[in-house]
Amino acid sequence: MKQSFRKIVPGVLVAVFLSGSVTIARASLTDIEAALLNRDYVQARKLAEDVLAGQSKSSEAQKAQYYIGLSQLRQAQYQEALESFNKVKNEKLGPQLRERVYLGLFDAYYLLEEYQQADATLQELLKEGDQPEAVSLIYFKLAKVNMKLAHWGQATGYLEKIVRSFPNSLEVPAVKQLLEEKHYFAVQVGAFMERRLAEALVDELKQKAEYAYIIESVDSQNRKFYRVRIGQLAMLKDAQALKNRLAKFGYPAQIYP
Repeated sequence: MKQSFRKIVPGVLVAVFLSGSVTIARASLTDIEAALLNRDYVQARKLAEDVLAGQSKSSEAQKAQYYIGLSQLRQAQYQEALESFNKVKNEKLGPQLRERVYLGLFDAYYLLEEYQQADATLQELLKEGDQPEAVSLIYFKLAKVNMKLAHWGQATGYLEKIVRSFPNSLEVPAVKQLLEEKHYFAVQVGAFMERRLAEALVDELKQKAEYAYIIESVDSQNRKFYRVRIGQLAMLKDAQALKNRLAKFGYPAQIYP
């Protein structure tokens, strides 16, 4: 009697045996994107590696390589993500994928605190090829990295350009917040939707002899946040030292801006 059955290797391969024949269904880009939407970055990378193995020289392979880098980025594997994005950067890419690769490279450099290289990456994106789709986002990222470099004038120029040229973009609420604030570095240790929680953290930090204060901000969905910050520092190195000290106390410290 002929028998048929299906054996599934989760998320990667599906093998169907029927009368001695075998059919292998490899992962697709749609599978990878679904895994990314579900924040299953380990699975997304496995699926992308499977696509890459079966399509070593194709547009699908380029996208799979990008998704490997994106999965690594989401898992805080910044150096590995940098290497993955660089593998595909110099290939002949479509304009949309090229833009996404460069944005991925920027994020990796930025999170590695290699701010000069992060800035140069987006400058290269703007100079070469077609006009990017996410221009507002690119200007916003350039503003943020120039703030890290203490290039306040250049950062302000990018922010004002967003408000002037892209008034309906998603970045505008954050842009307006940055334009209203003074130019200095601070370390943020918490963000809350309830003021009482922010005030409790401020009191806790003051008991540790840390001058903490609250900044109110509104996001793109008009939700109010109370952000707890420490310091008003002119030099990035001083903010980094403060961040390291706070991190030793167990606070999720982040340099702002």
